[in-house]
Amino acid sequence: MSKVESADLILKLYDLRREETMRKARDWMFTFNPTSADEYFGAMMNPEVGGYLRMVTSYWDMAASFVNHGAIEADMFNDTQGEHIMVFAKIEPILAELREKFENPEAFKHLEKVIMDRPDGAEIVAKTQAWMKTIHEQIASAQANQASA
Repeated sequence: MSKVESADLILKLYDLRREETMRKARDWMFTFNPTSADEYFGAMMNPEVGGYLRMVTSYWDMAASFVNHGAIEADMFNDTQGEHIMVFAKIEPILAELREKFENPEAFKHLEKVIMDRPDGAEIVAKTQAWMKTIHEQIASAQANQASA
């Protein structure tokens, strides 16, 4: 795989992220913070947002599979993407439970491999989880302040 071919595929992946429904799905995913496989499964089956959840998680697992199979250079992918880490950071605490519930021990394996193969993989997931927790606490605080005003 040449760098030019990797770059071309990354740009194509970027274009897919710009599609209107995918943008809505990505926006929704930012607000979704599952704490259990049951909560995840409930959202997945929800007719209003289930498509969003499936769209975003399957998109990033698919993109990661391109890296794992050599179609995209891993360093270039990780240098130009970050959202996949946020998505994985949301499901990582419940990953074993999800795999059991789905009866699929390989669920999200591509996404997990791309991130955990980084020298700082586990560290970046933990930092992302801490960052997301802080952001959501700030949002909750701002909403509480608005409600009491």
